[in-house]
Amino acid sequence: MTISYKPQLRVEDFKDLTEQIRFQSAEGKIWLSEQRMLLMDLSALAAFRRELVNTMGIERAKGFFLRLGYQSGLRDSELARKLRPTSSELDIFLAGPQLHSIKGMVKAIPLQIEIDQENGDFYGEVEWVDSFEVEICQTELGQMDEPACWALLGYACAYTSSFMGREVIFREVRCRGCGDERCVIVGKPAEQWDDAEEFAAYFKADPIVEELYNLQAQVSSLRSSLEKQQGQYYGIGQSPSYNKVCKMIDKAAQGRVSVLLLGETGVGKEVIASSVHLRSERAEKPFVAVNCAAIPPDLIEAELFGVEKGAYTGANQSRAGRFERANGGTIFLDEVVELTSRAQATLLRVLQEGELERVGDSQTRKVDVRIIAATNESLEQAVSEGRFRADLFYRLNVFPVKIPPLRDRLEDLPLLVEHFLNKFHSEYDKRTMGLSDKALELCKRYPWPGNIRELENVIERGVILTDNNETISQDFLFAAPPPDTGDASSHCLDDGGNITQSSAVTGDWSDDILTRQISLDEVESTLIQKAMKQANNNVSGAARLLGLTRPALAYRLKKLGLDG
Repeated sequence: MTISYKPQLRVEDFKDLTEQIRFQSAEGKIWLSEQRMLLMDLSALAAFRRELVNTMGIERAKGFFLRLGYQSGLRDSELARKLRPTSSELDIFLAGPQLHSIKGMVKAIPLQIEIDQENGDFYGEVEWVDSFEVEICQTELGQMDEPACWALLGYACAYTSSFMGREVIFREVRCRGCGDERCVIVGKPAEQWDDAEEFAAYFKADPIVEELYNLQAQVSSLRSSLEKQQGQYYGIGQSPSYNKVCKMIDKAAQGRVSVLLLGETGVGKEVIASSVHLRSERAEKPFVAVNCAAIPPDLIEAELFGVEKGAYTGANQSRAGRFERANGGTIFLDEVVELTSRAQATLLRVLQEGELERVGDSQTRKVDVRIIAATNESLEQAVSEGRFRADLFYRLNVFPVKIPPLRDRLEDLPLLVEHFLNKFHSEYDKRTMGLSDKALELCKRYPWPGNIRELENVIERGVILTDNNETISQDFLFAAPPPDTGDASSHCLDDGGNITQSSAVTGDWSDDILTRQISLDEVESTLIQKAMKQANNNVSGAARLLGLTRPALAYRLKKLGLDG
């Protein structure tokens, strides 16, 4: 079915979009839903455009701005469907021109829109009034020989192509930047344009960028090769605290010294232990990892040092232990503090003499194994409490390395997120557009008690729940809402476009939560009901109070049976 439209836009048509704008002045941030936005001097952008034209030439600069607009259009197409999940296809589409206007880029007036989603047909005519790119031309570049609204055009192409699920090309048929009385664009499927292939070339990297991409590919290949040698995400980070750890590990890897890795659960101790092994002269020999806490105390000696047949009930055959299997290589003993007293004594002998005896055997066996131990609790305290041998502690503590928790190296978080995104994109054979700005902001505020392991799990969840070519929103990251991240108060726009203060919903019920048992569902239900009451049952208003998108709140209302 073809939907035809010759619209008359009204201010109220924008209301659901303007409600998504938030100013966090104290934090230096502006949000449009989960997208971080900027207020930028047009004169600065004009100077930048002039510099690009002068250094790259008009054609390359045009391609650059077309691609810039294209990325923005992709994000807004996704946003439109999220904000208007129950609206008609036409109303969803119109969010694009409306967002263009809201962002101050141009006043977009649709003249004619024809949409046939079933057959994939589209035709659109839009007039642009007061284009920011025309203003740039008038102040910095003068009158152009060809249409000048490049970024706006790239946006329209991407937004409509994403919306229709097929390639749609807009062309600026009239432009004030080249002397016409007004700016008008026309859009239709790519195959209906004679010069579609020529125009599509603007959206491909030009030779200069291609050269950079080739260099990036080489760097990526080298990095991938290094990761194979270093082990998973070792070396991904630029924070001073983690760089210090990497430098210490670099020095330790070249020697034979025992290494003691200290740090909280989930900071990546096994990854670092593996990297030490793979970058040492023992790299071609076995690397054996053992979680001492996962082995029952009465079996730990047999597992580590081997057992002879008949040594105890159930020992039906002789078996080499982990140390013998790691001979010539490296053994990683995680949670070494959990070793029994007898196992500690045998480990000390291995460290001092390089020999061991299997359980139930009297034969001494020589082993050449480098030991890397790890613990997430204080070995000094364990020694003082009599749970760990002091002489063994001194032998293991020759080269201690303290690995910082993720909350102390948050500047590394974007790099780790990118690493895990690439990993899970490959594993699940899909490609998301990464974290939304709001989701990344949430990650930076979250304390990460489970450290990198928790981050990996969160990113995997986000990739699983997010569809191809969509942005991972904050709602898809955590199975349960994370603790308050300090985003309870922000500014938003009222219906007249004025900045107002919006605070988290409050009420006298909150103190009661601490004095009685209450489920999370009950807390959520109470909070949502308070917000709806305060917003006079306006879903958009309640969503704004709660810091949620309208679709997210609508989903919760339905889940809790409060949408009736």
